[in-house]
Amino acid sequence: MNRTVYLDNNATTPLLPEVKKHIQEIFDIYGNASSMHTFGRAAGHLIKNARKNVASLINADPSEIIFTGGGSESNNTVLKMIAFPGKQSYGFPKGRKEIITSVIEHPCVLETVKYLSDYGIDVKFLKVDKFGIINPDSLSELISEKTALVSIMMANNEIGTIQNIKKMSEIAHSRGALFHTDAVQAVGKIPVDVADLDIDYLTLSSHKIYGPKGVAALYVKKGSPLSPLIHGGHQESGWRAGTINTMGISGFGKTAEIIKNDITEYSIKYKALRNRLKEGIEKTIPDVSFNGHPDKVLPNTLNVSFAGAEGEASLLYLDMQGIAISTGSACATRTLEPSYVLMATGLGAEMAHGSIRFSLGRETTEDEIDYVLEKLEGIIKNIRSMSTLYSGGKK
Repeated sequence: MNRTVYLDNNATTPLLPEVKKHIQEIFDIYGNASSMHTFGRAAGHLIKNARKNVASLINADPSEIIFTGGGSESNNTVLKMIAFPGKQSYGFPKGRKEIITSVIEHPCVLETVKYLSDYGIDVKFLKVDKFGIINPDSLSELISEKTALVSIMMANNEIGTIQNIKKMSEIAHSRGALFHTDAVQAVGKIPVDVADLDIDYLTLSSHKIYGPKGVAALYVKKGSPLSPLIHGGHQESGWRAGTINTMGISGFGKTAEIIKNDITEYSIKYKALRNRLKEGIEKTIPDVSFNGHPDKVLPNTLNVSFAGAEGEASLLYLDMQGIAISTGSACATRTLEPSYVLMATGLGAEMAHGSIRFSLGRETTEDEIDYVLEKLEGIIKNIRSMSTLYSGGKK
């Protein structure tokens, strides 16, 4: 292998060179950001600046940003508040013990609501159409006076479909419920404005936007109720205990500062490259199905199913050619079950098993896309030639 092409940016992204340099520069700022002495204040200044930059990325106030250890923690914090509101959750919808979410949420949401159901929380699920879109009218029909929280992801990690979050938040609020969105995949790829969306909670993560791993944030609108998931110290205004990760958070803030100004530019680039890849596949490989909405989709994401070609086999053969892609969510790749997201869209098990995801990044080039197309045609043809299920087809 003499070439590497990384097209798995929805799983994680590399550090921006500027962010890596920034982290190296602050290595010697080792004070505890909660301490009042000079060393602590130096670290605290970095945290303050990072909070400002992360807030600015989504048009929030710095006081509305709580740093956490990951997107899963941020999601858990909001969801588990419904079962364990605590004394600090002023304004919590009293007497409501129901959560509405969708069938295509990230596993950290689906597994959490499954856990909460054992603690007396009723969970209702919204279905999606063949494109992975939720019809807001279905939320209007499902929501009731028992609903405490509606949690819908802004963009799906596997197929890239983007939901109408603003409309669904409006519906939730009209019925007295709170609204949360997991925007981990959306932030940094499309503009996200929490004020315009009028939402109560939003989750975003550093390592999805070219920042360091192990750090994320939870946006909590002023006045919205909240209960800590992790108890202990007074960090993050008492909402998230634990010694503050100065280097990680500061790196997150630096990343937010950089990407804020070029989201539109990169969205245009992603879309052009994504279309180049899609059109190339259509021209060279028969019997394919593109998954997700054709327009309401993340500009960097292309999910495609190849009849008669197992996704795992395609991944391994591409990897041998130096091309990194995914067969679905990085949190679920150890399972042999077909993607629950694709199955929810009505795609058959065979085609779901034959799906792979290309997620482009800031460094992706036309030359790399052409290289993928050059290798992909032969790989799919080879896998199909060994398949007992594929009978062939026409372009």
